[in-house]
Amino acid sequence: MKAEEIKNKTNEAVAYLVEALQSGQSEVLSEYLTAMARFHNYSFGNIMLIARQRPTATRVAGIRTWNSLGRFVKRGEKGILILAPMVGRRAQRRDEIATEIETANAAEERKSIQELYGFRAVYVFDVEQTEGKELPSLTDVRGDVAGFRERLIEYVGSQGIKLSYSEKIAPAKGLSSGKRITLLTGMQPAEEFSTLVHELAHEMLHRSERRTLTTKQVRETEAEAVAFVVCQSLGLETGSASADYIQLWNGDAKLLQESLEVVQRTAAVILGGIAPKPQETEPSQEPEAVTPEPQPQTDSAPYMPQPAMAEAVEAVRF
Repeated sequence: MKAEEIKNKTNEAVAYLVEALQSGQSEVLSEYLTAMARFHNYSFGNIMLIARQRPTATRVAGIRTWNSLGRFVKRGEKGILILAPMVGRRAQRRDEIATEIETANAAEERKSIQELYGFRAVYVFDVEQTEGKELPSLTDVRGDVAGFRERLIEYVGSQGIKLSYSEKIAPAKGLSSGKRITLLTGMQPAEEFSTLVHELAHEMLHRSERRTLTTKQVRETEAEAVAFVVCQSLGLETGSASADYIQLWNGDAKLLQESLEVVQRTAAVILGGIAPKPQETEPSQEPEAVTPEPQPQTDSAPYMPQPAMAEAVEAVRF
């Protein structure tokens, strides 16, 4: 892929992504956010209770929540006990001293007060304990990345970045932590490729003094935009995946446009690094055989050059 072609492809991809962000939330993202809003954020104590009873749990909810999502608890499944707060309203006691001075908000002050007065045991169930309608999920990247995936892994290694795989980072698909990238085990090749580009963009853009000059919102927008441009340039099917991801981080078209230069430059560097290497020139046809003149014999054998072996980047699994 020539430099001019890379530049044109990155420009087209960025323009497409800006347009997608300007059009607002996709139907897929709206459904996903609606479903996620029904799940509670649990306290540290409840997280510990869940971990002790079901270490493999990934997403838990009560029966009513699961039913509202079209899923039902499987027969024979045992619930996970957690503690739910008991909140009530306390009416002002008659013997309480009234406000001496009548203020504009005195009536508001006399209203009952909401208080926490205890906890009760409730049971929740992990998604694996339920069955029924599939939960809404964000679009995955699809397509053939044969060759490009291997070259991307090689390029990552050439930058001094160690790549590994782990199941422990779920539900995250990828993590980067300064010269080290960890990907979730078991992803489809195209999704793995896109995630690796995203994490590589973090390593290239956000591990220097520039990190202190940007917010998490900006960093995630830039990394996902780079992944989108690279995937689009290679003809992968991204759907609304990148636009949805950016909007999950409250990114928008304006924010992306402010980072256009750095996104395009980074995407171009990655595309150049994973472009197929020029094929070696095929040897010309051998000339007609000519009878050589007799040469004096020697004891040493002629030197035969061995084919060079490309260095392979090993993905360490743990």
